[in-house]
Amino acid sequence: MPRSPSSPAFWRSPLRGPWFTSVLGVVLLVGITVLFVTGLVSYAAYNPDLSPVNDQTPDKGLLGFYLFSWPTHPSWLYRLTQGVHVTLGIVLIPVLLAKLWSVVPKLFALPPARSLAHALERLSLLLLVGGGLFEFTTGVLNVQLDYIFPGSFYPLHFYGAWVFFAAFLAHAVLKMPLALRNLRHLRDETPAEASAETPVETPFEDGELVSPNPAEPTVSRRGALGVVGGGSLLLLATTAGRSFDGPLRETAVLAPHGGPEPGGGPGGFQINKTAAYAGISPTETGEEAWRLVVTGRAGRSVRLGRPQLLQLALHSSALPIACVEGWSTSDQWWRGVRLRDLAALVGHDDPVDVLVESLQRHGAFRRAALRANQVADSRSLLALFVNGEDLTPDHGYPARVIVPAAPGVLNTKWVARMTFGDL
Repeated sequence: MPRSPSSPAFWRSPLRGPWFTSVLGVVLLVGITVLFVTGLVSYAAYNPDLSPVNDQTPDKGLLGFYLFSWPTHPSWLYRLTQGVHVTLGIVLIPVLLAKLWSVVPKLFALPPARSLAHALERLSLLLLVGGGLFEFTTGVLNVQLDYIFPGSFYPLHFYGAWVFFAAFLAHAVLKMPLALRNLRHLRDETPAEASAETPVETPFEDGELVSPNPAEPTVSRRGALGVVGGGSLLLLATTAGRSFDGPLRETAVLAPHGGPEPGGGPGGFQINKTAAYAGISPTETGEEAWRLVVTGRAGRSVRLGRPQLLQLALHSSALPIACVEGWSTSDQWWRGVRLRDLAALVGHDDPVDVLVESLQRHGAFRRAALRANQVADSRSLLALFVNGEDLTPDHGYPARVIVPAAPGVLNTKWVARMTFGDL
């Protein structure tokens, strides 16, 4: 038996072949394209070109060419796009692993390059494998809130996505003609030809992956695809529910923030950070100590305690909270002062951008900037109440921002200062 991975006979699985690899490749072509697009959309939702405060990737350069003002309609927009991004990424893990397993002999094939086209294919394959493992691993760790990798998740995942997708696109262009030819054979194959018992494909020295000395089969190729698809469906069924309301939420047994809501009332929905975790002391949020500083045109400034805020016109909005980890809450009933009314207090009759600062002293999003269109929306509030009661400390007491369709981290809790003006 050959002992070198560079030998075709070293890899003896009868499942490997261009048909099996092509089916997985087409699934990934569609799935990863959707992942990439929804990831770019998620990045735009943070409004990174609005203010350095929001920009977690300051050296992006031309990679930010597409950025646009994130809309506030519909209110569930970010809940949808980020839910699709994270759920699809988890669902594709079995497909990605099966695809990597199916092409692993090519990583060891010799000579390293037989032609310029072959060299480009090998390079794209190395970048594809490394980039894919990096993106999926960091994505899953972020969903789990396990930041064990060096540096910030945002630039790592953002730059990694561009490298990965560029390699993925190059590889797809190089291999798509072959993949389509292989898939055309699917219509003409008999069950025997589609099984691992009759490997009719050529060895991978000639560009394919079939072993010249296959082991005895234990499952057909279609059966192996069924196992991969079953794994993806299982992950879908046990994670997707955290982006929905009602009974579906209880099916998300394998996802953080899955299962039923914590209960009802002002604390009856999920959070990422508690007041204790953020270092928020009751002494600084009490009615005697806490004041909201609002600054606007020509340095005009007002200081408002909760009693003064309660004397202003109060409005209500039913809005969800959706986070980058893919989870979201159902609509909660918020009540407070409209952001555009606070802007008017300091001389801005027309809505403008706003910088919101929290009592929280550490963390990437203790400050966040919102666009003028977000301030202008009548549903955008400095919330004082939720679900008919005062905010709880963990949900942002004494005041928090709530904006339709904005990522959860931009809905700043424990607000201390708001500065209106062009940012």
